[in-house]
Amino acid sequence: MKTAVAPLAHEIPPPAQDDMGTQLNDIFIEKGTPLFMRTVLALFSGGFATFALLYCVQPMMPVLSHEYGINAAQSSLILSVATGMLAIGLLITGPISDTFGRKPVMVFALFSAAAFTLLSALMPTWEGVLITRALVGLSLSGLAAVAMTYLSEEIHPQHIGLAMGLYIGGNAIGGMSGRLISGVLIDFVSWHTAMLVIGGLALVAALVFVKILPESRNFRPRTMNPRSLLDGFTMHFRDAGLPWLFLEAFLLMGSFVTLFNYIGYRLLAEPYNMNQALVGLLSVVYLSGIYSSAQIGALADKLGRRRVLWAVIVLMLAGIALT
Repeated sequence: MKTAVAPLAHEIPPPAQDDMGTQLNDIFIEKGTPLFMRTVLALFSGGFATFALLYCVQPMMPVLSHEYGINAAQSSLILSVATGMLAIGLLITGPISDTFGRKPVMVFALFSAAAFTLLSALMPTWEGVLITRALVGLSLSGLAAVAMTYLSEEIHPQHIGLAMGLYIGGNAIGGMSGRLISGVLIDFVSWHTAMLVIGGLALVAALVFVKILPESRNFRPRTMNPRSLLDGFTMHFRDAGLPWLFLEAFLLMGSFVTLFNYIGYRLLAEPYNMNQALVGLLSVVYLSGIYSSAQIGALADKLGRRRVLWAVIVLMLAGIALT
């Protein structure tokens, strides 16, 4: 029996062929099986923890401005340093997982990110908070870079869209929960307590992840060396279409995050005069993403990724314009 060579974590997996799926039914995880449920639940938990840890600080920004005597742009660094370090980490954690394995890297990422979040709540200075947040972002890159590669290696090609959609659903509910919980707790307790609670929830999610995620069956370890790292990075730019997708993600995600970064300042001021708890409730709009992510993933499998991508981009731009 032939065995497919799994793609590197820093490579875009090639489109699956029909005969490959037929040959490897006994290796790939099929939809409807207990292993499929364990996999998507584990990745859902990982996605939940990732976005809860990353975006729980957005409702805190006005409070941090007041406590540390900094402006809105300086306060937004608490998110910017985390996302910046996450972006840098994506370049190295993928190749690291090619050597040490997908699951070990993701497990280490979740536990270390939760630990640094708990530590950030105890930092006495603004600089200390930023340093720990940078370490949170760097840690989370270990999950963000590897999760979809793990799915592409282990899930049957016909069901990858659904599995990835459910993983993204975990991202959405994590982002919503992180903002909502921290927004409410800031109003009644403090931002320090909010950080401790979010960090504790992330630890629980990490325990669920390590307990139920199946071990890799299609992973083939590769020796890490600078040459392969450089080749893996430059490979992305050999396809003329990929840089445009990178730019598209940068612009769309940047607009999305910026909107949530600063809308709290606007809603706390005249004429809205909302409290932190009400501003935190704004994250409830993520519920639509929890449902639609799985549906869009399945729809992309049927109608094609390009067609569905353009449709959801237009929908997102319309929502921003209405806001």
